[in-house]
Amino acid sequence: MESYLTAHHYDLVTPDGFITDIQNISDTKRIASVKIKHISPAFVGYDIEPRLVYFNVKSTLAQLGLNGIGREYQWDRKTSTALVKVELIALGELAKAMLALLEPGAYIGKLFAADERRRVRDPDYLMRMFGRSDRKGRPLLSLGGLEGSGSLILEKIGGRTVAFLSLLDGVIKYAPSIYGLLPTLAKALTKNMSQTRQLLHLDHQMEPDAPRIIHDQDVLLVRTAPLHIRTVYARVVDQLLPQGYRHLSANVLQPDTFDSGDIYELYGASNQILDDIPLEFYTLEPHREHIFFADRDQLQSALEDPASLFHAFATAPEPKNDLAAVFVVKGTQLLGLQAKDWIIRDPYKYEFPGLAHPARQSLVVEKYIEHQPAYPFLQAIETGLITSQGILLSRHFPTPLLKRMLLNDLVQRCLKRIYFQYPSATHGGYFSQEDRAMLVDLAKFGIPVFWVDDVTKQILQYSFKTDKETGMFVPLPLVEDFRKATVFGVYGSNLEEGNFEQELHTLWSGILQMRNQASHPLLSKDTPLAVVTGGGPGAMALANRVARSLGILSCANIVDFRPKDGSVVNEQKQNEYIDGKMTYRLDRLVERQAEFYLDFPILLPGGIGTDFEYSLEEVRRKTGGCPANPILLFGDENYWRQKVTSRFQVNRETGSIKGSEWISNCFYCVQTAEQGLSVYQRFFSGTLPIGKEGPIYKEGFCLVGAKKKASPSSL
Repeated sequence: MESYLTAHHYDLVTPDGFITDIQNISDTKRIASVKIKHISPAFVGYDIEPRLVYFNVKSTLAQLGLNGIGREYQWDRKTSTALVKVELIALGELAKAMLALLEPGAYIGKLFAADERRRVRDPDYLMRMFGRSDRKGRPLLSLGGLEGSGSLILEKIGGRTVAFLSLLDGVIKYAPSIYGLLPTLAKALTKNMSQTRQLLHLDHQMEPDAPRIIHDQDVLLVRTAPLHIRTVYARVVDQLLPQGYRHLSANVLQPDTFDSGDIYELYGASNQILDDIPLEFYTLEPHREHIFFADRDQLQSALEDPASLFHAFATAPEPKNDLAAVFVVKGTQLLGLQAKDWIIRDPYKYEFPGLAHPARQSLVVEKYIEHQPAYPFLQAIETGLITSQGILLSRHFPTPLLKRMLLNDLVQRCLKRIYFQYPSATHGGYFSQEDRAMLVDLAKFGIPVFWVDDVTKQILQYSFKTDKETGMFVPLPLVEDFRKATVFGVYGSNLEEGNFEQELHTLWSGILQMRNQASHPLLSKDTPLAVVTGGGPGAMALANRVARSLGILSCANIVDFRPKDGSVVNEQKQNEYIDGKMTYRLDRLVERQAEFYLDFPILLPGGIGTDFEYSLEEVRRKTGGCPANPILLFGDENYWRQKVTSRFQVNRETGSIKGSEWISNCFYCVQTAEQGLSVYQRFFSGTLPIGKEGPIYKEGFCLVGAKKKASPSSL
């Protein structure tokens, strides 16, 4: 896969070849043996019929009237070389003079593979390029300017798209001084210097009134408006030229052609005036086509089918802990992925010296980045070797050390989506805090991220709630629901479900009905609902199960509680009722709790974890980290008195919560769903006394259904 990510590789052409031997046949003809080296292993000419491979003489020679026709071809794939017998024919006195100067070592042309499978058949393929430019602002395809030109006429002829380029008036002739330039050109050819053709322009003389008619044993040089090509190869179609006209073998325009490709060299004999030049087109490798993701209908259709993505990842070579990545730009590529298409890296561990050794740290980090399988693709995008927009498939979520490349504006232009199968090579299904930070950055930079999840057998998209700076992986059909949802959450024991299933069912059923009459920012007829838990067993499984049964988006923030040395935490396996999720490593437990950011928390009886969650919700409201929305304490009032009251009263008596006593009016102890619904009804209607101006409850919470025990200072 990496073989094509080289600086000057195109798979339909070879590098230039040089003369190894030249035989003098006459003053107008030579037979040259041409050797071509360093041919790409992906060169299409290896695998198609030999009759479709042509020798293309350098345009520098063609403009002087020197034609080159390949007569015999031999190539050796193992040594990446080819030997070509080329018949060199001089047309006119200038060409004869140049022919006499050619010697071994001169680079005179290359091979072009006219693969019929790559021929452009539909004009729409080219039409969509008009008006578009590459990242440097150069037109992708036009004749005379960015918006294209009326002089570029596209037709479908014989199953192929043909462009007819209108010719400008007149013909090109040479000043006599051109003969003095020929020795310099001959020497430049032995060095394979680029842009030698530009030197010819110094001696061009435009004769605007001369008729465009070809004479025997001469060359007709004509001009079109400047042609820009960035997306295809163009090739002159001899069969569509007027009878008696032929183009010299310098008839292929490469996709690095811009503000050039405007001079054409013809020979033959005819009295008919030439009006235009017919060109056919051949596509580039998919990653170099400058194709927009929005134009890839087949790719987008395949991405909507989860089976396509699961199958694509199944083609990545084993073992599964190896790092693997591939950049995909079209549907047929995704559907036809093979093991050889992936870039694979061993999951080596790198010892980072740390910030105390910044120079060494920087060196090791750079080495680590370059070892990542996604690196060659991102680098190729940065350097312009990949120009088509596409998606990155990465077996594991990309390391955050790649962030500077992923968020690079050049990469952002091409990288439209990231798909991964596992969050981490070392931690399995759990993300680090650095991963989470990069997910947020990718969301803000408009690069969607998708989890091809083996657990749920679904495609989950990272969905970001911008108002809360938090996100979660959610099934595709539910993404918008999550972004707009009012979030209820349940904290409670991972060991016991309790007998709250019916109460939660009744509570959330009542909220769903309440939406029809409510007009609150957090609840109206168009407001989706979501429920978030810790994703484990016990009370968490209970809440997720009830949510799913009611058609409410069921989500979880899941921590890695797998047994560890010295651990006194029960392993909490993910329950089976989860739609959306985010996962966390255990060392980031506090950050995970902060990411719940619930609109309406509900606490069921629980242990130390529930106590921590209760305190966190208190702190959020005290500090203004979230609005003073009501929190339900479900269960026996004596249980919550033992949990809450003594602590609240000690804090109040010692003055350690002076000015924050009002926090007690955010908690409501309920035993039934109906009591909970009464709290919500009053809140959504604006009649619930809550917040800094509300009452202070001596027990640290309001006991719903009983006479309110507010402190005298609040009355």
